[in-house]
Amino acid sequence: MNEKYLNTIATGNGYTVGLNSDRTVVVVGTNEYGQYNVEKWTDIIGIKTTYGNIIGLKSNGTVMAVGYSEDEQSNVEKWTDIIAISVSGGHIVGLKSDGTVVAVGANKYGECNVEKWRDIKAISATDRNTVGLKSDGTAIAVGLNEDGQCNVEDWSDIEDISASYRYTVGLKEDGTVVAVGTNEAGQCNVEKWRDVIGIKANYSNTFGLKSDGTVVAVGSNGAGQCNVEKWTDIISISPDSDFTVGLKSNGTVVAVGSNKFGRCNVGEWTGIIDISTVGGDHTVGLKSDGTVVAVGANQEGQCNVEKWTGIGFSLK
Repeated sequence: MNEKYLNTIATGNGYTVGLNSDRTVVVVGTNEYGQYNVEKWTDIIGIKTTYGNIIGLKSNGTVMAVGYSEDEQSNVEKWTDIIAISVSGGHIVGLKSDGTVVAVGANKYGECNVEKWRDIKAISATDRNTVGLKSDGTAIAVGLNEDGQCNVEDWSDIEDISASYRYTVGLKEDGTVVAVGTNEAGQCNVEKWRDVIGIKANYSNTFGLKSDGTVVAVGSNGAGQCNVEKWTDIISISPDSDFTVGLKSNGTVVAVGSNKFGRCNVGEWTGIIDISTVGGDHTVGLKSDGTVVAVGANQEGQCNVEKWTGIGFSLK
């Protein structure tokens, strides 16, 4: 099982989701699209969220989904043998244990046309595109290609992939990074990066986590969301559209960018082992004791996590 995909906390637009150690799921915040309909879920080992969906991966390889489903992106009940999930606002993609891929939801641009894919070891879904990393280090992509974001056929020795709106980023085995697609904000200017061990393409920004715990960033910086050059000892990054949060090896958290609603007020947090910001105006941190902290917008009660205990799941 790929632990990279096993989120134990996740944020959406106006809600927060937690995976309990007993493999059940809890939710606070808005229930506009039925996000609370997880109370009967059991044996969940990983969660994902989109703007209005919650997706749960079960230990037997099946998948659960609730929430917004205008494009039928919640129709995952027939999936089996799933080991990883990637989601976008309009579609959900699942990686099977045999290296094949399934997808449901919006398919206006062919972003769900993955039925012929084989030997896939990682997936990344974004609005209008799906990208797959093959076991031989090459990549494949489907969907809208007006900006060249699917032009990954020449890539080789790729270790990881990250797709975002209108561009795609790949991490090579030697720690260098490649990118294709729109570069109107400079988000593809990664050719000089070295010693990178993790990547994240996000809206009009690209972030790289280096082996020494520092972070590099390119792209739109109107709110200062790329001002990460002084960060050290970082082990995880969670960027949103105009702010970025980093988890340090000592369990503290740093944040840069827009502090609307106080979502960057994480300076006093300690004992944090996981962070999530994507999809909303709040920041959530999982502590090593299984409790959760949150800051930012709370008009839907999405930060009301103070009573949560026993959050966190490990395959070990």
